[in-house]
Amino acid sequence: MNDVAASPPEGEVGLRHVVVHGYRRAFRMAGSGPVLLFIHGIGDSSVTWLHVLPRLAEHFTVIAPDLLGHGGSDKPSADYSVAGYACGMRDLLTVLDVDHATVIGHSLGGGVAIQFAYQFPERCERLVLVGSGGIGKYVHPLLRLACLPGADLVISLATAAPVLMATSLLTPLMRGIGGLGLGSDLHYVLERFRSLADNTSRLAFLRTLRSAVDWRGQTVTMLDRSYLLLGTPTLLVWGDRDRVVSTDHADLAHVAMPHSRLEIFTGAGHFPHQADPERFVALLSDFHAGTAAAEHDHNLWRTMLCTGHFDLPQGEHVAPEILDAVHRATHPSGA
Repeated sequence: MNDVAASPPEGEVGLRHVVVHGYRRAFRMAGSGPVLLFIHGIGDSSVTWLHVLPRLAEHFTVIAPDLLGHGGSDKPSADYSVAGYACGMRDLLTVLDVDHATVIGHSLGGGVAIQFAYQFPERCERLVLVGSGGIGKYVHPLLRLACLPGADLVISLATAAPVLMATSLLTPLMRGIGGLGLGSDLHYVLERFRSLADNTSRLAFLRTLRSAVDWRGQTVTMLDRSYLLLGTPTLLVWGDRDRVVSTDHADLAHVAMPHSRLEIFTGAGHFPHQADPERFVALLSDFHAGTAAAEHDHNLWRTMLCTGHFDLPQGEHVAPEILDAVHRATHPSGA
């Protein structure tokens, strides 16, 4: 099993900054050619992509921002919703004079990527979802607990210096008993958790989390609109040992998007792009080369919205199990 590396070298893909709407946004950008936009997950930053950016920059323009409230970006009292983040990605691309991109999202960033494709279909050429949120209801119990009242105080105490020191000493023990259900991802997740000792980072984290999750699980899913992605080449990448967003979500997304491609990384957890960066780079390059960029058709989009179903080519049909799976995930009460 490949453990997730904690702090990869930055190489030539260093952090830059630009001001958008009065807020300082951090991002990484390198290379030339077709644009790949990378969106990280909650509590993370563009650091998560540093294993793959330099190699991809040899053939692509890579852009990896720190979402507002994360990493080197400002952390104001602002809109931390998935839709708000999607708008932020559009605005950043506009400032960077980029019209179209293949959008790659990890975890929460996958939900943002899906929302970007939904809100701005004319700007999304392809979609790559890596251990993505925004599909089913399930989310790791620790994230559900962080939505409860008083979580701010609990996290503040848990990130105090003495507690963090004790956690570091106990990490081998935690790993031996299952790593809080995080497996090989434990070390990297604990590194990200330490950043929540900062009050502004912690508040931004909680605002972001509570915009999409409550104590019962994810409150925002894409399943009721998945048919709109039919014309967008979509790649699903999951680790078979993902304990944050299980492979059940990958299977459901694959069913809900019949023309998507699913790749499972054996032995990887929630960060397959870090567990096997060489395979991830090769897979992403192959996917890009083997698919044509989506072209937004306003009339087709309107037809799909009006009919509310897949508009497949003549001779194809939507299998009943697809509609049933989407209905069950969207209406868990059985309504």
